[in-house]
Amino acid sequence: MTDTSNPVDENVKAKQSSKGIFVDLIFCVLVPTLILKKLSGDDMLGPNLALIAALSLPLGIGLWDFIKTKKVGFVPALGFISILLTGGIGILKLPKEYIAYKEALIPSIIGIATVLSTYTRFPLVKTFLFNDAFMDTQRVEGELEKRDKTVEFNQVMKNATWMLAASFLLSAILNFLLAKWIVVSESGTDAFNSELGTMNLYSYPVIVLPCMVITMFAMFYVFKHIKKLTGLELEELMRQ
Repeated sequence: MTDTSNPVDENVKAKQSSKGIFVDLIFCVLVPTLILKKLSGDDMLGPNLALIAALSLPLGIGLWDFIKTKKVGFVPALGFISILLTGGIGILKLPKEYIAYKEALIPSIIGIATVLSTYTRFPLVKTFLFNDAFMDTQRVEGELEKRDKTVEFNQVMKNATWMLAASFLLSAILNFLLAKWIVVSESGTDAFNSELGTMNLYSYPVIVLPCMVITMFAMFYVFKHIKKLTGLELEELMRQ
């Protein structure tokens, strides 16, 4: 069977992906953090306008992705809700403790949904670890059927599901502790916004990196067993 994939198109997609990560880092982390920490004073934008300005950037990027893809993903949708909840807590001046609960709620929902989705036709673990973006899933599935290894593969994916669920549980715990430690000022104040900015900045090294390690371990686990079950080499599994 002839491979009709275009190497040039794949290179363009790879460059767009890396560029997208860079843009997300700037407009979803760095710029909102600077706005919250530097422009929340009464002599600048003020707490409410600064909060709205900071949250509008990741919100705008999410909406732009939706317009381009015409798809609403489960995780992006939760991110959208998370932004609205943060804005609501700050603007409505709700108790600051709500931030810690909100920070723990989102990864908890994703973790629970990841486990529950294994009982549906669309398990989320495949979205995270087994998708066409980086793996030749059609070829893998064909080899699994040919070797009668589909049942064993499904068990591998169930094991990986629990690994991912563990990473989301860890994220929920770390999110909660980080929020309780950093956000100590009353909502709707300059100090509250500044603390949100600090929490946003610290969340990447404190939360994202440990969870990424678990996710990478789960990915290597899946790759190792797919290679064993299909007999394909790593370069044959991955999209070129």
